[in-house]
Amino acid sequence: MANIQHNYSDLDLRFLANPVTGDVSFSYDDQAVIRSVRNLVSTNPYERLWQPQIDCGVQSLLFEPLTSLTATLIQDEITRIISNFESRATIAQVNVSPQPNSNSFAVNMVFYINNSLTPTAINIILQRAR
Repeated sequence: MANIQHNYSDLDLRFLANPVTGDVSFSYDDQAVIRSVRNLVSTNPYERLWQPQIDCGVQSLLFEPLTSLTATLIQDEITRIISNFESRATIAQVNVSPQPNSNSFAVNMVFYINNSLTPTAINIILQRAR
């Protein structure tokens, strides 16, 4: 049986059981980094115990007017949080555009996962929650 070697692994936050072992499943390589980036973008202040410095600040900006200035502030916050706290990813491009019809912002990110030459693109819709 071949031994598969993974560069990166994280716990799968859906906490589904592995069908073979019954333990919590893991996310590997690209999927682990993508989920980590999504989690960092959605992190609120003081949401992570014993790590209060991890704060994206995007949630507070969602209650600002839907303008290009707010989109630029969100873009800066996303770039800052990923550059500071996700060493496995290198940001290539972050585009944030206001969506006035749905009161949300569309975020398109392109980043390179370390040890990979192909870019990874993800799309996130940021919307206010009451």
